[in-house]
This record gives sequence, C-alpha cells and structure tokens, in this order.
Amino acid sequence: MTTARAAQPPAVRMAGIHKRFGAVHANRAVNLTVDAGTVHGIVGENGAGKSTLMSILYGFYQADEGSIEVEGCPVRIRDSREAMAAGIGMVHQHFMLVDTMTALDNVLLGAEPDWRLASARAALRERLLVLMDQTGLRVRLDAVVEDLPVGERQRLEILKALVRGARVLILDEPTAVLTPDETEALFVALRGLRERGTTLLLITHKLKEIVALCDRVTVMRGGEVVLEREIAQTSVDDLAQAMVGRRVALGRRAGAEEAGHAPVDGAGERVPLAAVGPNGTAGHAAALLEATGLRWCDEMGVPRLDGVNLSLRPGEIVGVAGVSGNGQTELLELLSGLKAPQLGSLRVGEARFTPEAWLTPARARALRVAHVPEDRLHRALVLPFAAWESAVLGYQGWPRYGRWAWMRRRAMRQATAQMMEHFDVRPRHPDLRSSKFSGGNQQKLVLAREAMAEPSVLLVGQPTRGVDIGAIEFIHARLRAHRDAGGAVLVVSSELDEILALADRVIVMNAGRVAGELPIEQCHEAALGRLMGGAGH
Repeated sequence: MTTARAAQPPAVRMAGIHKRFGAVHANRAVNLTVDAGTVHGIVGENGAGKSTLMSILYGFYQADEGSIEVEGCPVRIRDSREAMAAGIGMVHQHFMLVDTMTALDNVLLGAEPDWRLASARAALRERLLVLMDQTGLRVRLDAVVEDLPVGERQRLEILKALVRGARVLILDEPTAVLTPDETEALFVALRGLRERGTTLLLITHKLKEIVALCDRVTVMRGGEVVLEREIAQTSVDDLAQAMVGRRVALGRRAGAEEAGHAPVDGAGERVPLAAVGPNGTAGHAAALLEATGLRWCDEMGVPRLDGVNLSLRPGEIVGVAGVSGNGQTELLELLSGLKAPQLGSLRVGEARFTPEAWLTPARARALRVAHVPEDRLHRALVLPFAAWESAVLGYQGWPRYGRWAWMRRRAMRQATAQMMEHFDVRPRHPDLRSSKFSGGNQQKLVLAREAMAEPSVLLVGQPTRGVDIGAIEFIHARLRAHRDAGGAVLVVSSELDEILALADRVIVMNAGRVAGELPIEQCHEAALGRLMGGAGH
C-alpha cells in the first residue's frame, strides 16, 4: 500500500453486520474494510451472503445490526438514492436499463433536474463525452439500448454510475455475459478507473479474474468472512478451498478422478468416449442425434446458421465453442424444437424431420431429448412460480403428475423434493418461489428437471453461467455422469476452460458455420481461439 493511500481513510468500512431473512441468517457479524483506490474482490458460493452484504451497502436492504462508514464518515443508507448521495454506485449482473430508450435517456432517467429536458440532455451529453474520453468507456449515446451489444450496455451502466458521482463502484458478476475480448477491454477500463482513484468492489465467481484484477480479496462462507488477504499472498486453489471448505477438483483432472466406473480397455486405460456404445462397451455407436445442412435466417434474411452438420453419439460430450452471437443459440433452439430451419434435416433415433414438419419441444421430450436453455431466467423458469411448479414445466402432462385437467400437486412436490436432494438444490423448500433461489441453485433445479427425465440426449446452454465454484464442480460431475451412463451431451459455453474441462470433441462456430472440429487431444486455447476468430487451424 502506498503512503498516500495509507493516509486516506478506508473508502468503505462495514462493522458487525448482521442480516436475517426469517430463519436464514444471511450475514453474521461481517466486518469489511476496503481501501480507497483499490479493486477489492468479494467471493463465495451462491448463498454465502456476499450479495446481501453489497445490497446493504447500496441501500436495498437494511442491516439488523452493525455500522457503515464511507470515507471515514458514519452513514445510514436507507435506499439507493442515499447510497448514490454517499458516492456509492452499483452495476447489477442483470442490467437496469430501459431497452426502448436511448443510451443518453437511460442515463438521464431518474436524474432529470426539472422540466427543461432539452437543456438537461445537452449538458449530460457534454459530461458523458468528457467522461468517455477520460475512461475509455465508449457508448453510442443516441442508439436505442436494445440495439447495443452486451458489452456496450455494461459500459453504459458504469458511465451512468460515474456521471452521478460514484467514487465507490460495486460490480456484480461483470463478466458473466461478456466474450473474452469484451472481458479484457472491461479490465483495461477498470484498471484505468482505479488509477483515477475510483474504488471498485468486484463480486464474481471467476477466481482467475480475482487474481488478475484485484488488490485484495474477501472470502465469505455461510454468511461469515472466512478469509481476507492480499492477492499477492494467495492463489486460485487457496480461494476455492476457502469458498467451499474443502479441496475443489475442476478441469479434466476432475473428470479423470470421477471416471473410475467409465469403460476401460484391457490395459486399464479409459476408452475414448466417442467410441463407447449404448451399453458402455467399446465400439463405434450410431449417432443418437444427427443434423445435416441446417440453415436458419432471421427476419432480415441474415443467415445465423449456414450449412451446419452435427452428430451426437452415445457416451460423449460434444462442446460447442465460439464467441457469443455466432449461431450457438440458434443451433440449440433448432435442435430442441424451439425454431424450425429454412433448410436442413434432423434425425433423432429413428424419427426424421424436415423444415416443413420440424421437431417440437413436446416431441423432443417424447424422443428423450432434454434442453437446459442458455437463459434460465427467461427460458427455463417462471420466477413467480413456486419451485415445484418450475420443476415440472414441460413435464406436467406426465401420468405421474396428473390426468386430463387434474394436477397431482402432492406428487409434483414429492418429485421436486427428490430433485432437490439428488442435485443439492438449497434451500430444499419446494414451495419457495423460484426467484428466491440463488443463480446456482436455480441452475441446478433446471438441470435436475431435465436430467431426472432420463433423456438420451441432453442439450445444455451455458451450464455454469453466473454459478459459484462449488456448483460448477457439481454440475460438471452430473454432465459427466450422464455421458458415462451412455447418454449424449451437447454443451454450448462461452467459457473455453469449461469446454476444455468437459468435452470429448469440440466444434467451433464462427459466423453461423462450423469453423472446425477437433478431438479434445488436439484442443488448446490458441487453436480454438484461431478457429473462433475465423482464422482456421
């Protein structure tokens, strides 16, 4: 710490913070000190209490006990307006923007000085242009937000906080929906903000990012602080163990450790899973799903998928890598029956489909094809529903769940309780509203719903987006178990580390086409990066 920084009071000091939600003690005597002009990471599993703590700092919640100081002055923060008045801003994981308004009007919204909007817009534009020059955070101010890419929307959120006077900026999972290039550009901007004296509080599950960006880190578990340390004195493994309370196994090493029951050859070596038959024996098995020449164009006639061929065989995980927006989402939607292509064909088992009579989601489930969507909040769950209602979505017509118009709610609750037990969904309350579960537990509930149907083919989009390290380990183990039982798994992920940890075969997509296909033995980040960029092998 520099002498100048040491002479400053901490940007934030929270002491003895307690917060309860009924029987849940979310924060237990939490102490947090954040030095001015630093990047301070806050990590922990879903439900560890880190988001609750930051919500108290930003005024969403009130602490039951404890005190807060900002820049050495005691403060009482009762809502977000008081937080902003104290110089605290927050960029949420799910952006707080009005999609149909321009970027400029989104910044002005809620901060209008009076009825003279034209002069207010002009003055705000000048301030934002200066701020963009100073920070390098570029945004097209006259563009409608829904037309902006995700990275630009996030820059807008940061600018909105800074232009309102934020000296302390809370960033909640800032890279959850960013490409690698967007992530690196964000980090450059955040380092620049730190150099200008802004204090940054970073909530993330990505421990490599904590080590790359932060000066100091606080680890929470069970509502308490279990570790606080300078980044130079810790490592990713140390942080992972502190978060979970035990050693965490990730990557391909974890897969090898789980694979004691996987098929082996006479020498005791694991057989390549692309060659494992449906009964777990070695042999070249027929594909469970095969797509040929898929082409899908959007409403403007732009091809989002163009001539894509794909096969999924029993006993393998196929990873789909690529920068977001290169056709991966459309591929999942076609294979799961959510969209029909203009050209191409699909075979699932013995059933064949053409664009004139394409697969539907109900038919897909009947053919034992399950789908975990990329966007769990909008495509996989109904947030106001109880967990038991979300846990039977798409399967409510099963005889075990009802007959004709009658629902067997008791059976649905019992099935949900089983899912929660088998997939470690916490808390294990089937009647709790879906929105009340953390992101990781929402994801496990969706995966449980689809996997408990015992599908032959499991299509999974972004399996661990916004999920903590313990849940990542659990979800990866479940996907491997499904493969090792003879199922086929397709994993679409924007995380190269995840693709490399899970896949037996990797398909890389660029501009709606398959840019290359590699067995995992030939995969490394440089080769995949070249294919993702359209540069070939």
